[in-house]
This record gives sequence, structure tokens and C-alpha cells, in this order.
Amino acid sequence: MLPSRMKAVPLTGHGGLEKLVYRTNVPVPEPLPHEVLIHVRAAAVNNTDINTRTGWYSKSVRGGTASAAVESSDGAADADGAWSGALDFPRIQGTDCCGEIVAVGEDIDAARIGDRVLVRPIHLPAGAKDTDALITFGSERDGAFAKYTTVDSAHAVRIESSLSDVELASFPCAFSTAEGMIQRAALRAERVLITGASGGVGSAAVQLAKRRGAQVTAITTAEKADALIALGADVTLERDDKYPAGGFDVVLDLVGGPRWPDLLDALKVGGRYITSGAIAGPIVELDLRTLYLNDLTLIGSTRQDASVFDDLVGYIEAGDLKPVIAETFTLKELRKAQEMFLTKTHLGKICITVGSQPARL
Repeated sequence: MLPSRMKAVPLTGHGGLEKLVYRTNVPVPEPLPHEVLIHVRAAAVNNTDINTRTGWYSKSVRGGTASAAVESSDGAADADGAWSGALDFPRIQGTDCCGEIVAVGEDIDAARIGDRVLVRPIHLPAGAKDTDALITFGSERDGAFAKYTTVDSAHAVRIESSLSDVELASFPCAFSTAEGMIQRAALRAERVLITGASGGVGSAAVQLAKRRGAQVTAITTAEKADALIALGADVTLERDDKYPAGGFDVVLDLVGGPRWPDLLDALKVGGRYITSGAIAGPIVELDLRTLYLNDLTLIGSTRQDASVFDDLVGYIEAGDLKPVIAETFTLKELRKAQEMFLTKTHLGKICITVGSQPARL
């Protein structure tokens, strides 16, 4: 029999780390007819977890992602602090999820019980007619910082892999974000500049771009350069280095901030700039002359076709990608994990172990 209560770390409101509260008596969710119940084995920490906790997505916040990462919120971000606006609290975060299906809703074939799965982090709400509608696992609905979680069956994607639960949990959010950017920018065997290359999304982008035959230049620190070369980067630049003018076909940017104009100058005529983050600051200066005189294309990337995650699972099963794990913490240590994440001294993902072998129905 499955338990009625579970361990979880609900987010109780926008603010500092004190808003993450470890509890042992949270009700185990029941799957709706179209859903499955997953015993979470492992999760991971992402920028979006921090940003949602602090309310950084709010238009009232103008600084980088570290600007409110530890301090308590004054409530200004409550109305629009999550990706799609206001957030309901308490909310169990955790966008990355590797686990096993242990129960199914009444409309789902019981043969799914026992499937080892990864959860698609970004997807359409069930039955949505608006193709621009957005659900982020761990934001608009409860996620993986709990022993059990539910999701639409279609978004619990079966995976066959010899990788560990922790290794698999390092992939969903970061790699699907990077793959979504790469597909939207139509990156080929071209010259690409990747900012924030030592982070989860950045290091994923290095591997995924190299997989397409791109010539990869990664922006990082000197201490992390060798590790990024090992992942596939051809060249590394330090954060304060001068970027070669007109040197790239594509810029994959996760940083933004005050050096943003230099990224556009680094594009060739007809180049493509794509962003899915702004850790150094969301407010940037654009010289429209740079944009139109060089025929540049500026692209934002958040929503993903379902095929992006399906492709990613295929790459993992084929052994094309290497998990990059910086450190692993237990669920009870989630605050410590986020503290380490905020130092930005690591390479790759900080992962969370959650559950052991589940009981069977």
C-alpha cells in the first residue's frame, strides 16, 4: 500500500530560503483520471526554482537573478512573480524529476505502473485549446521536491537507460531548455557563442551544439575552461574578454546584463541571437542600428514543442549526452543545495536524492 502522507519541501511564499519548509506530513497527491502518480527518485536545482522563490520574474525586479536570492520579499512580486503570473502557495517546486510510476488515474492503462520516467518540464495544460498556454512543472503545478508527485500521463516520458536516477534527473530542465533554444535558432554546423557555459543550461548547450557539429566558443572562468573543453567546447573565453566582432553565426545567451550589446556586435551580418535567461540582469541596452544594419534576428525561447523533450530522451537513450553532476544533497538539505547553487562556483547540476524503491500497488 502507498502511504497517505509524505516528505516534501513546500515553498510557502516569495522570499528567502526561509520560505522553503521541510515537512513530513504532506498529503500524497491522488492522480486525476488523465494523470499518473510518480514516486520521485531524484530531482535537481535550477535557476527557475530560485527565480520563482524570489519572485524574480516580476516586472518590479530589474536586477540579476542574485539580486533577491536570499533576502525576503516585500510582497511586490506576488502578482506576477512566476512565469505566468501569480503563484498559489504553498507550492512544491522541483522542475527536474526522475522517478517511477506507482499508480495511474482511471483513464490510464495500468500497464504504465513500473515505468521509469522523466517528466517533461514545460508543457500545455491538459485539454488546452490555447497553444500558447504554459505549465511549468514545479511552478504552475507541484513538482519533484517531494516523495510523490502527479503529472499528465503524456508528460511522464518512459526512459530506458543505465544511468542512475540522479544522473537522469540532471537532464530535463537544463537540457530541454538548451535543446529548445538550439532548435528554435536552427543551429547547424556553425560558429556559436554560448554565455553562462558552466551552468546547467550552458553546459548542456555546449554538448548539444557540438552534437550538431557546431564550432563552440564557451564563456566561462579560467578554472572551468578545461572541463568545458572536455564537454565539447572548441574555445573558451573569460567573462571579461573581448568578443571577436562578427565572429559568430549564433549567440546562445543565458546571461544578459551590461555586456549584452557586445553579444550583438559579436554576430556576423544575418546572425541569430537567442535567449532563455538573464542571470546578470534583464534590462539591457539595444542600439537599433546594430540590429537593422546587420540584419540580425533576435529570438526568445521558453515554450517548446513536445518533440523537443522526446528528442532529448532519444539522445539520452542513445548515450549521446554526458550528465554533469556538481554535488548531490538529500531532500531535507534543499536549502543547503540552493545555497551552493547561488555561489555559482560549480559546473553542471546540483541534484537532490528523494526516494528509495517504492512500494508496489
